[in-house]
Amino acid sequence: MTSPAEQLLPGTRRALLHRVATAQAEGRTPSLTAAVQRQGQIVWDGSRSCVDGHAPDSDTQFRIGSITKTFTAVMVLRLRDEGLLDLSDPLEKHLPGTGTGDVTLRQLLGHSAGLGAETTAPWWERTPGSLRPTLADVLGGQIAMHPPGSRHHYSNPGYTLLGALVAAVRGASWEEVLRREVLEPLGMHRTTPRPQAPHAGGWAVHPWADALLPEPAEDLGLMAPAGQLWSTTADLLRFAAFLAEGDDRVLCAASVEEMKQPSTPPERGDWNGYYGLGLQVIRRKGRTFIGHTGSLPGFLAALWVSAEDDVAAVVLVNATSGTAIGEVAADLVDIVAEAEPRIPEPWRPLPEIDAELLALTGPWYWATRANVLHLAADRGLELRPVNGQGRGARFTARPDGTWIGLDGYYAGETLRIVRNDDGTVNHLDVGSFVFTREPYEPAAAVPGGVDEAGWRGLGD
Repeated sequence: MTSPAEQLLPGTRRALLHRVATAQAEGRTPSLTAAVQRQGQIVWDGSRSCVDGHAPDSDTQFRIGSITKTFTAVMVLRLRDEGLLDLSDPLEKHLPGTGTGDVTLRQLLGHSAGLGAETTAPWWERTPGSLRPTLADVLGGQIAMHPPGSRHHYSNPGYTLLGALVAAVRGASWEEVLRREVLEPLGMHRTTPRPQAPHAGGWAVHPWADALLPEPAEDLGLMAPAGQLWSTTADLLRFAAFLAEGDDRVLCAASVEEMKQPSTPPERGDWNGYYGLGLQVIRRKGRTFIGHTGSLPGFLAALWVSAEDDVAAVVLVNATSGTAIGEVAADLVDIVAEAEPRIPEPWRPLPEIDAELLALTGPWYWATRANVLHLAADRGLELRPVNGQGRGARFTARPDGTWIGLDGYYAGETLRIVRNDDGTVNHLDVGSFVFTREPYEPAAAVPGGVDEAGWRGLGD
């Protein structure tokens, strides 16, 4: 039997090639390279170039701009998981003297710290980092453009601060920490702060003529944590696999999942996307994508992962503008997911059954709302409404005999089994809500009590 992650069907491969060829031609970009991954394996890569015989491949470096921010966020979460800081800590606690007041690490990660979007002039992406040798030079007094935590306002200087935080806590440069703690464990040997051959050159394409202008590739200095990195499609798909499931050598699955949660409510008119902690999340055509886009003069990049489909795509181009890079990458995921839907894993029974938990499964009622409790692996429980209307969640077991909600309305809430004196189950308590075996069961501890006359008809 062949693996579901084997090479794609010819029709799917041609559709992918057509999409990238169209993007390169219509976007008028000197070159474009792309790759698709399914179930952790690269199943397609392709490229187009304006120079015959010189198309880039999966080992050609392009600059990835703000995708760099996701790497910086991973390093901050690692520090948190090691107990060296808390995301609610003010930056000043660990990096004094920045003048940012009570701005927290979580706010910086989610771009809600109220800092300016850019540094002071000159344009930092097109000038050497030596022009901004200190954090004060980066911030330039642009503090509290918005009240911290009040709204999403993308801030490149905010990620400079986070990079400086990583260096200060680790006692090593941002580049060294990145290499040692993220890139090497994930096998991303072609992701580097400075270009290494083979790499593409960055170009600007005239908006009204088919003419080129070379773009400078500056070392961004302190701004590096916001957009310095160069990478390849092959390396970025390794990173995509990590973003899908986590990797305990770098960051556990629970912490990666935390990165995908909204850091601030979406703004009016922007309900199909939000920013997490170093990750962008968009909802498009019924599919959820997590990842990031990036741009620097001469380059555009996009990385998207659809966890439901277990498909990821990366697109890299060497032009300052002209290509809707995020749309192209999402289209590649759509093409594969729709043409060759994910084949589900076979159903298998649990390896062993806990008889006490098995007795808890089946229908439970919150007031008159019917729910079903399912037994999952590792003593996990899943509570779902029968008709799809209502509140549900997955729960994981705690050592003290309770369960904690993992998602949905009851995320973080506690599920307890409340027993009678003889040990039989009276009800389930979920965040103070009483779930009974029958609607308003008289023998259960229903708050407010149950009318002694019981259920009745209209004429009773």
